[in-house]
This record gives sequence, structure tokens and C-alpha cells, in this order.
Amino acid sequence: MDKKKLSERDICTKFITPAVEAAGWDTQRQMREEVGLTAGRVLVRGNKGVRDRKTVLRADYVLYFKPGLPLAVIEAKDNKHSVRDGIQQALKYADMLDVPFAFSSNGDGFVFHDKTLADGVLEREITLAEFPSPDALWQRYLAWKGIASTQAALYAQDYHSGRTARYYQVNAINRSVEAVIKGQKRVLLVMATGTGKTFTAFQIIWRLWKSGTAKRILFLADRNILVDQTMVGDFKPFKGAMAKLSVNQKGVEKVDASGQASTEMVALGVNAATKKVDKSYEIYLSLYQAVTGSEEERNIYKQFSPDFFDLVVIDECHRGSAAEDSAWRDILDYFGSAVHLGLTATPKETADVSNITYFGEPVYTYSLKQGIEDGFLAPYKVIRVDLDKDLGWRPPVGKVDAKGQIVEDRIYNQKDMNKALVLTQRDEAVARRITELLHATGRMNKTIVFCEDIDHASRMRQALLNANSDLAAANPKYVVQITGDNTEGKLELDNFIDPKRAYPVIATTSRLMTTGVDAQTCKLVVLDRTINSMTEFKQIIGRGTRINEDYGKLWFTILDFKKATENFADPAFDGEPTVIYEPSGGESITPPEDPALPPEGDAAPMPGASDDAGDAGDAHGGQGGGGRVKYVINDVPVYVVNERVQYMGSDGKLMTESLKDYTRIQLNQRFASLDDFLQSWSDADKKQAIVDELESLGVFFDELAKEVGKDLDPFDLICHIAFGQKPLTRRERAEQVKKKDYFARHSGTARRVLEKLLDKYADEGIANVENTEVLFTPDFAALGTVVELINAFGGKPQYRHAVRELEQALYQ
Repeated sequence: MDKKKLSERDICTKFITPAVEAAGWDTQRQMREEVGLTAGRVLVRGNKGVRDRKTVLRADYVLYFKPGLPLAVIEAKDNKHSVRDGIQQALKYADMLDVPFAFSSNGDGFVFHDKTLADGVLEREITLAEFPSPDALWQRYLAWKGIASTQAALYAQDYHSGRTARYYQVNAINRSVEAVIKGQKRVLLVMATGTGKTFTAFQIIWRLWKSGTAKRILFLADRNILVDQTMVGDFKPFKGAMAKLSVNQKGVEKVDASGQASTEMVALGVNAATKKVDKSYEIYLSLYQAVTGSEEERNIYKQFSPDFFDLVVIDECHRGSAAEDSAWRDILDYFGSAVHLGLTATPKETADVSNITYFGEPVYTYSLKQGIEDGFLAPYKVIRVDLDKDLGWRPPVGKVDAKGQIVEDRIYNQKDMNKALVLTQRDEAVARRITELLHATGRMNKTIVFCEDIDHASRMRQALLNANSDLAAANPKYVVQITGDNTEGKLELDNFIDPKRAYPVIATTSRLMTTGVDAQTCKLVVLDRTINSMTEFKQIIGRGTRINEDYGKLWFTILDFKKATENFADPAFDGEPTVIYEPSGGESITPPEDPALPPEGDAAPMPGASDDAGDAGDAHGGQGGGGRVKYVINDVPVYVVNERVQYMGSDGKLMTESLKDYTRIQLNQRFASLDDFLQSWSDADKKQAIVDELESLGVFFDELAKEVGKDLDPFDLICHIAFGQKPLTRRERAEQVKKKDYFARHSGTARRVLEKLLDKYADEGIANVENTEVLFTPDFAALGTVVELINAFGGKPQYRHAVRELEQALYQ
């Protein structure tokens, strides 16, 4: 057998797999092939997004001690490569999977890279027969992790069988379990919004619970909807052992696969009549507010002994649990002997609160930038809009507002809008621009509009209703206000985040929807609120970062009226959190007053006694912050004076670049010259293949055609944008072919087929001309059956030859 003639797959089947199997690995439970690691980054240009398939990463082999506990990666190459050629790729995948062992092979042997340095050698070549056994690698792995033999069985507890965890979720789960079994009492896990924190928490709890490491668990969240979603969603396997600490019986409405609504009752851990806790359950879920509110509510958790729980999981822990003076800390201090696991997308590191000071460094971090790069999170396009009055407006002398108050004579700017000054025509201008964007991208696209306060959210609801009066008249829930004071609006929150529910489409809010809202299909996030808190900014951006391909959600747009997206340029946006204040000795974790530190400004207040207190600090009427007068003026027009579009670059940073500029760069990288492109186009068996290749790079021809000319062929768009050639429309090209009497060499049915194909090209483009399926369309039915049409050319090869000649005539 000549190995050089074998494919990479043959090398795997005939040499690598047998060698691994001979070393004692169970190919059913301990070996997986072609393991997908990333989904492929989404590229966004214009109003279109597509996955870049070149960024999809797959490991040829991943070896596991048992499912969910990866140990090693093997990268395979065909025998034309050396045995070392795949090792750097294997090391990249091993780093992603958090494993110390990487192998590469071409079928002759292996290169073995061992980070554990168990025998003092980092990398060496071994024969096929020398591949190490599972137990050998497992013992080295445990030593590398610092896991004692007495802890190994606890660490190796099975995952819950069900949904397969992504690579970063496996890392987060294993790192957290490892920390707990090694005795760490405070554990922090940082995972970007939309990356599955709740599912990850479930698997951590499952493994610690099943191993007996944590027999009783308390899960704390800050929103009622989060508790309910968790109980009937990711935590459902705990049913029977799980209860909600609530005195009110509550049905959780769900929608099944058929779209039918159903109500599931969750077990309650508190007797509504006696207010006594049922301590027979092992896993309890609760709102912070349910156990830190009134004295009666506080009594709920005090009915448990301080050592009742082994593990307390704090969801969205940035919202106050790390602040020493927070009411939420009472419950953590009370159950101080338990392990505290904090979950957050945005660890809070300010002059006042530090998650890291309380929990310690994160055991694992999966950032928004990494999630977008891997293709698990949606990238964003930013549209920044400047309004003329936001740039500076001074009232005429003696100007009176709608309430008869004389407006203070000073210059009002963007920071004053909707705080000290309300220009109602500004609301109308913002609503018009939102509506224009929805008309261009999809009027049923779920949209969240973040406003300064409840009063602003109420006004924006009205302005958007009027701007979309046709759809709002058909269904008044087209636009709803979802704020802490609005009972009807809050009842629509579940419907807004449910992908199966069309309404509401637009939600105006202030702070209530900043966190904990799993809006999978939100395609537009509107920022008309001053945001000075990086934590809050990250949480707001997180409302759009979920991907839902079933509903066409791959990316989202941020429409920014407040320059809030300047936060993207701040290194803190996706950098490592930094502790500003580190106490020592017996010092308080709350820093002393420091006049040199600027105030955090408009950060969201910490929730208090109410489940919806995120809006508690919102200004409601005619008073702004600190009791300052808020002027309301109805007769001052507001206009858009500037707008720019920014896309995410390959480095994850925003770049201001037109669609044409981006396309020119990509085309010049792909084709060295006009002649190079013309030759590639001519040689292509199907022109659509070149179009598809370029679209995978983010060159979207339908979006370019909207800018340059709606009926331009991709050929002309490329020649014009990349090489400065004068373009011809599709119809002009079709007319040139007719003038040359290209059809003279054909007659009868064949000629009529070609004439119709030429008309198809003029109307729709080259894709339909190249696709034989076009002959099945009604346009060709009058000419005969598909078989008759092809036979008119003498057969399928002759038909394809005629089409190629037609293409050559079109692009001559």
C-alpha cells in the first residue's frame, strides 16, 4: 500500500484509529472524530449577514476520559505531510479545550506534546504502537490539575445526559467543579450574555449534587422570570428535588413545539398559609428580594440553619451581591459556610463594588469578543446618529415651556436631553429614524428602545405608535412600554422574548430590560439614554447578542443617538476586569471616600425590595435628577444632521468603512488584477461559485447593487468597484447579445429556450441561467417538457455547452 496516495480520511481509518484503539481507548465513549469547536464567525455588511465557513474549527480527534472530560487532541494529515505538520494546529485546539495533551500524525507515528512534563519531555515523536493508554493520560492530567486521588471520583462525576455542551461550557463546568472539590469557597464564573450561563450552572450543580459534594443547593436570581424560566427550562431534570421559595402559587406558561400554550406548576418550598418552609427539598430557587425584603420575607431564609446549604449559586452577581452594604449580602453572610458560586457576564470592578475582591479571580472567562469570533454570539452593526439640538441648543430670551415655566438661559446639549430638557419633536425625530430603519430591514424585527426614564419610555411608545400607525392600528401591541411601573407592559415581556410570538415588536424601556431578558430574536437595540456605566452598557448590548438561526437572527443593529457606543473603544469593554481597590487586613471591601474618583454617573441602581426595582430610580414626571426642573417644549423642531455606519472588523473593533470600500479591499486581496479576475470568471464552470465564494468573505452583491445600481450583475459590480470599469446593466448586456445575433446558430425550440434564458438573466441574474432547475418553471412550460427542451439541443451536454456559450457572449 502506497501511503502517499491515501487521503487524510484513509490515514485516520487505517492507521490512527487502530493505533488509538490498540492503546485501550473505547472508540464509542472515549473518542470523537470531526469535533466541531466553533460555528464560524458571522460577517455583516449592509443588511445581510453570512457565516464565514473558513473560520469553522473542527478537531480531527478529541479523546475523553469519559464524556465531558476531554484529555487530548489529535490532528491528522495525509502522508504527503510530515508527522510534525499538524502539531501547531493540535496545540491550538488543545488550548481551546483546556487539555494538556496534543498529538499530530501522518500515519507513520505521532508527535506527542505533553504540557504536564510528567517525564521531563515537552514534545517527542513516538511510534503508532507507543500511543499512551487512557489511564496513563488520566493520571498525568490529574497531577497537572492538582487533583488528589481522593478527589478524582468526585471530579469525574458524569454530566447530565442531554444537550451537548459547547467547548467553552465544558471548560467552565470543569473549572468550577475542580475549584469546589479542591476546597475553594468563593468561585466566580464570567460568561458573556447569550453563552448559556444557566445551562452551565445546571451541569455544575448536577455534578456536585450527584457526587454528594453539595447535597443542598440554593440558586438565587434577581428577576422572577429568570427563576421561572430556569425551573421549567435548564433545571427541569431536578424536578421532584427542586422547589421555589415563594409564598404565591405561580403557573409558568410555556409554548410547546406545536405552538400550543401550556401551564406548568412549579413546586413551592413555602406553605402559603403558614409561611413555613418545606425543608424536604434539596434544591431551592429564589429571588434575592424574596429573602431580603420585609422582615417576614427575611424570615424565609432564616428558617434554614446557617449550615443548611452546601452551595449557593448567585446569578447576575454583579448586581449587588459583592457590595458589602447591599441587602443581598445578608443572605450570603448568613449562609457563609457554603460555597458561593457567582455567575455574571459583567464582573463589576468599580471604586464601590468588586466582584473579584469578594469571589477571587474568575475560574474561567468567556468574553463577548471570543463568542463573536467563534460564531456563537451575534456581531453588530452600529449606526450613530447626531441630532442638531443635541449638539447644542440655547433657548431664546424669555422662552416659556409647555407648563409656563421660563426656560433657564444656558446651552443644552445631549446629556440634558430627556433629563433637564424634553423636546417632544426630538422624540418624533428618533421615532422616524427607527421606523425608517425597520422599513429597510423588516418591520416585524424585534426592537428594544432604551430611554432615560419611565416618562421618556412612555413618550417614545406614543411617538413610535404614531410613526407606525398602520401596523399599530392593526395590533396595538406592535409597540409596548415595558417598565417597572407598567403592569400591562410587564405582562407582555414573556411574549416579547418568545420567538414564536410576533407581538410585541417594539418595546420601550428604561432599566427593566437591561438584564435577564433572553431576547433571542432582538435585531435592533436603540440607545437613547446616557450610559456612563460600563457594566450597564455591556448588559444592554447583551440584549442583542443571542443567535437564533431558525428565525434568521445572525446579527443585530445598534442605533445610537447618545454616543453610548463610544464605550466600544474603551479597553475595559472586552478586556480583563481590573480591581480598583484591594483592601488588606480587616479593611472593608467598600473603599473609603476618594474625591479624586469621578462619580459613576447614570449607573443602574441596585434592585431593592421590588422584583422590578430596576426602574425605581427613573424620573417620572416634571422633575429631573436631584429635584431639578425638567422643561418640556413642544415647538422646537429637531433634525438628523449626521449619521455614520460602523461594522466589526476582523480584530473585533468597530471600523467606519463603506460597503464599497470593504468590497474593494476584499476583491483586491482575491484578484491580483482585472485580467486575473476576467480569467477566473471565464474559467469558472459556474459563475455563481465565484459569487458564493466572495459572499463568504462578506461581499454581499445584493447590498452593493442597492448602492451602485439595482440591476447590475456581480460581474459588473466587481469590475466597477475593484477595477474602476464602467458597468453595464444586465439588460444592456442582454441587448448586446441580441444585437450580435448570437441565436442565429440555433433554431426552433432551442432558440426560444435561449431567448427566455436571456430574458431571465436580464430580470434575475446569472444564477438562474446556470441552474437547470429553471427549465421546470412556468416560463418554460409552454415550450415543452424539460426532457423535450434539453433534447432540442441534442442532449444535456449540448444544452450545457449552449449555456456556456451564452455566458461567454454576455461577458465578452
